[in-house]
Amino acid sequence: MFFKNKENEANQNFIKVAALLIHAAKIDQDYSENEEIIIKKALLEIGIKTENVQEIISAGKEIESNSNQILDFTKEVKKMDNENKFKIVETLWRIIYSNKEADVYETSLMRRLGGLLYIDNKVMGNIKEKIIKEIK
Repeated sequence: MFFKNKENEANQNFIKVAALLIHAAKIDQDYSENEEIIIKKALLEIGIKTENVQEIISAGKEIESNSNQILDFTKEVKKMDNENKFKIVETLWRIIYSNKEADVYETSLMRRLGGLLYIDNKVMGNIKEKIIKEIK
């Protein structure tokens, strides 16, 4: 029973991370299949079990659509070690640049997230440049 509760708690945290990624994908009003593939890959990389990924994405979509703020979602990312936190930020930039460009809403979101996640502007810029180079 104890282990089941721990797994359920971890999944709840992953759902909030998924909701943040989904929010970034939806902010330009064009949530694509490619963006969902990027989200799935990132969730697997940070430790979600393959058999749980679709359920977590579905739950993430639901809470994202019922939320009017991202603070609850960022709390979970803030708790992560730097390696996973930077993976999430890389994923956010990959989502944003999945259509080869970033609009004003997407760049505004990333500026806000940099502050909320306590990530230095230089680090955010370096991650962004890395992703831009990858897609070229």
